[in-house]
Amino acid sequence: MGTRRRRVSVIRSRSKPVKWDDLRMEFISKCTADTISNAAQALTEGHLVAFPTETVYGLGADATNEKAISRIYSVKGRPTHHPLIVHISSINKLDQWATDIPEYAINLAREFWPGPMTLILPRKDLAKDFITGGQNNVGLRVPNQPIALGLLRKFEELGGQGIAAPSANRFGAVSPTTAEAVGEELGDYLDSDDLVLDGGQCSVGIESTIIDCTSKLPRVLRPGFLTDNMIEEKIQECLVIPRTQTSIRAPGMLARHYAPKAVIMINDNASDCEGFIALEHIQTPKNSIRLISPRNSEQMARELYRGMRLADSLGLKTIGIITPQGEGIDTAIRDRVEKASKSNT
Repeated sequence: MGTRRRRVSVIRSRSKPVKWDDLRMEFISKCTADTISNAAQALTEGHLVAFPTETVYGLGADATNEKAISRIYSVKGRPTHHPLIVHISSINKLDQWATDIPEYAINLAREFWPGPMTLILPRKDLAKDFITGGQNNVGLRVPNQPIALGLLRKFEELGGQGIAAPSANRFGAVSPTTAEAVGEELGDYLDSDDLVLDGGQCSVGIESTIIDCTSKLPRVLRPGFLTDNMIEEKIQECLVIPRTQTSIRAPGMLARHYAPKAVIMINDNASDCEGFIALEHIQTPKNSIRLISPRNSEQMARELYRGMRLADSLGLKTIGIITPQGEGIDTAIRDRVEKASKSNT
């Protein structure tokens, strides 16, 4: 284990409530071209670069460099059979990594990329076993965040073909939504030539929706900002298969994940905990510390991991969470909270 390492900082992007139309707009970033160029060069040399996306911060490496990818697994403490998502700059790069792409997957990519959606597709030879965990498919995503897209484009200008980037935290722990959280998680594990790009707080705050596109019909493997209804609306000829048991391994599908050190108690069991997370209209129980008070589900998704990290920083032993019970993003929030709570058993 080394010491904490140097960080590349950029001017923060302002965080605000997010709707899908907001995610599709053009962003303006004050990140300098030199900052992006230096980070892209570091990737070509086999170093790691942590960078912001609209979902969470990713820990990136050249997706074709086996030695660099092995460092991701080492830094995270991640099992090597657990696949990584490859980030690309546009839909035009899709067929470099994937084959036998169904029409509905093309429609999804056209509609929701750049954005918080990962497609699982049959892999081409470029996607090696060290990326896919030995599976015959690969996860691909185009992030909608100016620093991430700038880094991808500059990396491709230098000859790169994609950046593999799981969340920039130790395996199974709470995903980071700020550069500071990346430092807390991984600062002792990164080398002096690794970089962390600071893009402020992530605008979505939970990981991408993962859609299995290896069959005739799509299947949502991990819920996220994009809901089943949003997906069905854009591919009207298809119905999304309900989430069921599958042999495909993808990020975030383990029973234990997204977990703080504190024990999480949900809904009816949340009232006697040291920390408390709920929508702002729900009263804080007596003797509990309010960690976040989101106005709506979108804000709760964005701030959920920050609240969990705050509890750990305060040394709290228990967190009570009242989850929203609607559809859409509420489903994704419940998924993350339930998986975080299962780590306690």
